[in-house]
Amino acid sequence: MSEPLAASATISIRPAVAGDLDFVRGCVIAGFEPYVARMGRPPMPMLADYAALIGEGHVYVAEFGGTPAGVLVILLEPEAVLVETLAVDGGLRSLGIGQRLLAFAEDTARAEGKSRVRLYTNVLMEDNLVWYPRRGYVETGRSTYDGRHRVDFAKEVGG
Repeated sequence: MSEPLAASATISIRPAVAGDLDFVRGCVIAGFEPYVARMGRPPMPMLADYAALIGEGHVYVAEFGGTPAGVLVILLEPEAVLVETLAVDGGLRSLGIGQRLLAFAEDTARAEGKSRVRLYTNVLMEDNLVWYPRRGYVETGRSTYDGRHRVDFAKEVGG
């Protein structure tokens, strides 16, 4: 079942600015903290340099009713947009914010002439292994990076 899109009317997405740094870090830490015990170490998004990523223009903030509610980190690749991180404030889940951020990545891919969106998740993040396919993402492979077992997904979006 998809998240309610009716909520998208109150969701806006904008590039992150330096003043968003504490929110971005806090949202990502809160979103990925539950996986630390399962994985035995912090997931990669918890280790990223968000100040640099914001400065490079890779980070976007979703606002729900004018309040920061979610984070998206995307990177442009030759043929795709890579979703590096997607996190939603825990108190605002199930309002369509994550789905809206993912749609933003897909819209960005089309606007940049890219044919698909790629992303990956850890094999131990079982909820993600269900969530992304429900949104049209297809598993394209599995790999290991820095001892972390990843599941790769992609969605064709035109371009």
